Amino acid sequence: KLGASQIATHVGFIPEDPNTELYAEVVQAVRTVAGHCAQNGQYFLFETGQETPVTLLRTIEDVGTGNLGINIDPANLLMYGKANPTDALDVFGKYVRGVHGKDGEYPTDGRHLGAEKPMGEGRVNFPVFIAKLKEVGYDGAITIEREIEGEEQIRDIINAKALLEGIFAELNL
Repeated sequence: KLGASQIATHVGFIPEDPNTELYAEVVQAVRTVAGHCAQNGQYFLFETGQETPVTLLRTIEDVGTGNLGINIDPANLLMYGKANPTDALDVFGKYVRGVHGKDGEYPTDGRHLGAEKPMGEGRVNFPVFIAKLKEVGYDGAITIEREIEGEEQIRDIINAKALLEGIFAELNL
């Protein structure tokens, strides 16, 4: 009713082993949700984070509804310790339909996520990442995300916008 063309969410922790009953159940559940989205003319997007890139690719292929995609959050891939976001595009780049502009670090211990950082202060190499997005055919928006509150959040978003504008100018985008 709102006219949304795509729905993005964290699906949860998709099992890495495709031979388990739990993986088959996840595939069936996603197929059901994706089927509902297809009836509405919508794409259903997996937000990156909890799964490795190959697990997301396998799940999209196994669900097979044709209306699945990825909302890549480069910081989440790092913070969960799952992948370098630029390298992840080599695996699932053709499915990217949304991008978060967010930065972060790898975990430094076995119990906690890596830290979220202001854009440009973490491990995402945004100039290389954005160039790779273009290479795989992505030409949509980059939605700045900073999961804190208050004046620091506003300042970080303004700085992220300026950083992206500089990268776009440098890359002639």
